[in-house]
Formats: sequence, C-alpha cells, structure tokens
Amino acid sequence: MSDLRIEPATLEDMPLLAELLADLFAREPDFHPDQAKQIRGLRLILEQPNRGRIFVLRNNLRIIGMINLLFTISTAEGGFVIMLEDLVVRADHRGQGHGSRLLHHAIDFAREKQFVRITLLMAPDREGKLLNFYRKSGFRQSEMVTMRLLIGGEEQAAL
Repeated sequence: MSDLRIEPATLEDMPLLAELLADLFAREPDFHPDQAKQIRGLRLILEQPNRGRIFVLRNNLRIIGMINLLFTISTAEGGFVIMLEDLVVRADHRGQGHGSRLLHHAIDFAREKQFVRITLLMAPDREGKLLNFYRKSGFRQSEMVTMRLLIGGEEQAAL
C-alpha cells in the first residue's frame, strides 16, 4: 500500500474518472451513466477550484478511487459547507479500506479549510453497509427529505 497516494484530480484524469462514475451511476436508481455529461461535470469542477475538489486515490498504475466535494454556503450553519457528491472505488479494490481512506482525507480537508458541515445523499441501502460505513466516520441521518426538480430533463417534459 505504500505506493498509494491521494492527490487532487487533473483534467487528464477525466476519462478514468468518468469510468468510475459510470460504475457508480449504474448502481444508483436515480442516475444513469452518460460519459459526455460526466466529463462536462468533471470539467466544471476541475477548471473552477472554488466550486469544489475531486481527490483521487492512485497507485503507480492507475486511479483506484475518487471522492468529489462540492462547495456552497449554508445560511443555517452560517458558513461554507461541502456536498459530498461522489465516492467510488474500483470494484476490484473494494473492501480494502480505500473508501475510508478517501472519506477521511475529505474530512481532514474540510477541517483544514474550516468548512462547517459535510452533507451527502445516498441511494437506499438494503443491507445497511453504506449507512454503517458513513456512521463509522461520524455521519448521522438527517430529518430532511430529499426532493429534486430536473430543469429541462425528461421529468420536466412530462409536466
């Protein structure tokens, strides 16, 4: 594991990051892999670091996993907050602590930069593995309900 390192993603990493996102979105009920959309979203973050950060866990051969953090302001908290948008590890590297390593890096980053909260959304987790994964790092379930409105998407056209 000594050759593993976490570092900021670069524009050159986008095709590999899009592959990871395709794997993640294929397992989530609300999203569908679309490489062009994923590349566009990654570029928006990577070209404007004030919007967020993408960190990758890599070895000398390839990217093992990624975590995507988006920045905004909370009036409730009176400060800057992070939306943890994506956390994914390659299937052949899961169960080895890599997701925890990326998550703890993100938490350390948030503390260092004086963010006041990290929020995340997750798909229903029948076995409770994801819920327990985040709870071990101090996350707690909120009483808030998630809703969304896609502007210009299929849902809007159906109205």
